[in-house]
Amino acid sequence: MSGDEHHVLRVTIQQRGTARMVMIPLIFIGWAATAVATAAVITVAVSTLVPLLILVAGFEAVFALHVNVERISDYLKAIHADEGGWQEADFYHRSGRKGPDPLFSRVFVLATSVNFLPAALGWENLPELTILAVLHLLFINRVRLGRAFAATENAEKAARANHGDTETRRSVDTEEDAEANHGATGKTEIT
Repeated sequence: MSGDEHHVLRVTIQQRGTARMVMIPLIFIGWAATAVATAAVITVAVSTLVPLLILVAGFEAVFALHVNVERISDYLKAIHADEGGWQEADFYHRSGRKGPDPLFSRVFVLATSVNFLPAALGWENLPELTILAVLHLLFINRVRLGRAFAATENAEKAARANHGDTETRRSVDTEEDAEANHGATGKTEIT
């Protein structure tokens, strides 16, 4: 990989990470404004659907940005696996540390719950409330699935990082054993 391509991919990671951080406040400001506007204009419980769509679209955008950044990062790590800089980057995965939630899933679930409150408090008929509850619960489940996917990806990275350390140690041990058993030639006889 050329230095220019490496630089472009690093800049892409930086820009997408920044875009995600800028989008979060915009999503929730848009959701709150839409919730207030629809509640003022539409007095039935169905008015919660428009703000729910804002939350759904916002979460999907944040999720797509997160997954793409992780994939580009993995690509760069695979290409530059022999360089020392990526070993420090893998420390996060090897140590099993939990960082902040990159998908802001708890905030999305809280906003979805608050979004459902007008429907729960002002419902007029049971079928309408049931449909709205199911739609809100489906989105909460989608957020949970996205969070589980991200956690699974991190767990797999941790396993690969730890497995890579083990493989490196095994190859070093094997070379040392070969030299000790067969001299400096390093040739191993198969019997």
